[in-house]
Amino acid sequence: MTKTNKTTKIAAIVLTLAMLLSVFCIAGTASASAATDRVRLYSSNITFTKYGAATYDVYVQTRDNAQNQKVTVHYFYMPSLGWCDAPATYVTTLNDGSKIWKATFSSFACQYAIKYEADGETIWDNNNGRDYNGSEVIGAAPVAAESLSSMRSLRSYQINAVLQNYAYHKNVFVRYTTDGWNSYSDQALGYSKTNADGTETWTTKINIENIADYSDFEYAICYQVNGTEFWANHFGANYDLNFSIHH
Repeated sequence: MTKTNKTTKIAAIVLTLAMLLSVFCIAGTASASAATDRVRLYSSNITFTKYGAATYDVYVQTRDNAQNQKVTVHYFYMPSLGWCDAPATYVTTLNDGSKIWKATFSSFACQYAIKYEADGETIWDNNNGRDYNGSEVIGAAPVAAESLSSMRSLRSYQINAVLQNYAYHKNVFVRYTTDGWNSYSDQALGYSKTNADGTETWTTKINIENIADYSDFEYAICYQVNGTEFWANHFGANYDLNFSIHH
């Protein structure tokens, strides 16, 4: 074999290996992309305490037909204790067949990622490598209620909704009761701001000074866009004044 032919053969082998590696990388990327659709942050609530820690309710959405499913939130508690795990429990199945899970934990310096185990496979939602920092009100949910530190006064109750910006024209309102749903009223929310991630915050205040029994007050938020209604109703349990109580 001449030197020229040998060089040509080596080049051909290198090219073939490069092509195979390219195909492998593309396939691997597609698999990773598909896997992230199987688990993702749905929404979260945060409650601050006077001791410096915060309590987080993290809702996770999974799209999977696997028989053995386990959802865990891997979170950073504080420097002296490092990372901890909070197991998530099943909440409900949405109309599209996806499942909602909930994990609750306390942290002094929140940083967390979602771990999903199904049929021997482990999949992570770690916010594209950045982890979540606790400021996320909404993930994949169309609309979510935001728990604020000062939502209630003696006369009014502030309601914030964070929603996906599906279209410019939209309607957002709160449906609430002051008598245990013997009757109800609807009140519009107004646009407040566009957030860094492109979602929008809408807000309103409800007069509560004439409510005799606060336990009779409940509400849910409706987001109407493109001919479709989306509800944030605490997965059927509705929200009440305790949603705003920060210890």
